Amino acid sequence: MQAHSVIGKSVPRNDGLDKVTGKTVYSADVHLPGMLYGKILRSPCAHARILRIDTSKAQALDGVRAVVTSQDVPIQGGQKRPSNTRHVVFAQDKALYFGQPVAAVAATTPEVAEAAIALIQVEYEALPVVSDVLDAIKPDAPLLHPDLHTEGLAGRDPAPSNIALRVEFNRGDTSAGFEDADVVIEKTFRTQTIHQGYLEPRAAVAEVSSEGKMTVWGSTQGSFVSRQLLSEILELPLGKIRVIPMEVGGGFGGKNSLVAAPICAVLAQKARRPVKLVLSRAEDLTSGRPAPGAVVSLKLGATRKGHLTAVSGSVMYNSGAFPQLLGADGIITGLGHYRIPNMSFAGYSVVTNRPPVGAYRAPGAPQTTFAMESAMDMLAEALSLDPIELRLRNIAKEGDPMPSDLPFPRLGFRETLEAVARHPRYQSKRQGKNVGRGVACGFWMGGVGSSAAHVNLNADGSVALVVGSIDLTGTRTTLSQIAAEALGIPYESVSVVTADTDTAPYSDITAGSRTTHQMGAAVYRACQDAKAQLVQRAAARLRADSSEIEMVDGKLRVKSAPEKQVTLAELARASITSSEGAITGRGAVGVPSRIPTFSVHVVDLEV
Repeated sequence: MQAHSVIGKSVPRNDGLDKVTGKTVYSADVHLPGMLYGKILRSPCAHARILRIDTSKAQALDGVRAVVTSQDVPIQGGQKRPSNTRHVVFAQDKALYFGQPVAAVAATTPEVAEAAIALIQVEYEALPVVSDVLDAIKPDAPLLHPDLHTEGLAGRDPAPSNIALRVEFNRGDTSAGFEDADVVIEKTFRTQTIHQGYLEPRAAVAEVSSEGKMTVWGSTQGSFVSRQLLSEILELPLGKIRVIPMEVGGGFGGKNSLVAAPICAVLAQKARRPVKLVLSRAEDLTSGRPAPGAVVSLKLGATRKGHLTAVSGSVMYNSGAFPQLLGADGIITGLGHYRIPNMSFAGYSVVTNRPPVGAYRAPGAPQTTFAMESAMDMLAEALSLDPIELRLRNIAKEGDPMPSDLPFPRLGFRETLEAVARHPRYQSKRQGKNVGRGVACGFWMGGVGSSAAHVNLNADGSVALVVGSIDLTGTRTTLSQIAAEALGIPYESVSVVTADTDTAPYSDITAGSRTTHQMGAAVYRACQDAKAQLVQRAAARLRADSSEIEMVDGKLRVKSAPEKQVTLAELARASITSSEGAITGRGAVGVPSRIPTFSVHVVDLEV
């Protein structure tokens, strides 16, 4: 491998000192002049018709500046559908889960807002509750959305249902595959709804300018995606919304979706004053966007030599109150890394009277992976095979079809398994009275999206890197290393700004393990653009052809006459007063192909 001077080295995190000293500013730390405080009234029912909402007493309370319900949120396009934005922000005709927002208040103090919430009177008519996916798919189950019909490749089912989405992957002849099997494992697995457990509860601040422009300070994993959603909810053009991303106190996929910001924005619109809304921990747990629970039915067949002959089954995701696009990625990542000649597997997204769900580190993948990897360990035990050896006999290779029939790109599954198999810990004998050893593999296709970056060269030769991607895991440090390496300057000479939607180049959401891969490529391209400008200016200054210019240790010199050189800082200072103007590099990457990644875990457990 090529030796690097910055990449691969241990460097200080560029946000580390502020975080450990408490200087970092989060959404809840934002304070604006004349700011009001928001509170939310939530449904005490998991499923109930809303017969009446009376907000008159709350509106009359001294200090209350705005009270909002679903009537204050436009119905996008006039459509009443399960996912319409009005219903997602506030319960409209029905409350669909415990804790769903029904109304909200903005007042001069949090205490007044809390008192106003208690004065709002809501009359409910309790309806039958369905919380389990197996109950929700029964023919006589109560419908959450009377106009929800199952969507799938075969089209739209004519009858309404609690099944929002159905995907199916079929290959070969599973009946024949199971007949050829010497061992068959058949099990049903359940996973639970899991909150991401981030330390920072949801929070947002919103303000409307005199020109009608909405500015939102928020904890989000994607400022541009947030702007798009707010545009749909508020029926404002994108140019009338500015999202300022604050530091994120943990996300793990949970902050892909907005929870506090839309309600905060609606309050600010009505009050015509800045509003801050900070959820309590209890509110975050009941109305966040947790990972879905699932029921996975799985049947595996294999020969005595440990070669899979067939896999069949289904996964039913508990999507909560609103339809979610779950299923395809979960099946691909749960099963796709094995070579399966005969397969019949279906995925379902089912609505229930639970909070709407979101992502938690690879949406849909952990549920099917848990089932498949558990079954593979059971199969290894039944065949008296080493669990890693069993997997090595069934791994997918480059060019093999995934469950979607798309060919696998380059992948390192074999190398990952072999590295674990060679590990001294794995080769050691298990010790203890009641000790078991478990093996599990993880596979993720990798996220895709658009990323762009600007590299601004300062007059002293340092660099300001401007990006629109949110830093969840230290990626600003990584991007600084990439820029420093590409430009041949010290790591300390690079600063990174995560800018807002009015000033940063467009970037898709920070999710899917895409940021280093794709924003890193955009940063590299921006550096190459800046270098090309530097080379042209150095060539003119040194009176040499640009092909003769090389960049070494922060200097640009003539290859055939290294003594003829100019420093990057000298060129940067000169660029400010030059006819060409200051040097700014631009780089962008548009939806590149996915890059699969693999992991293998081994656990020795004594009971």
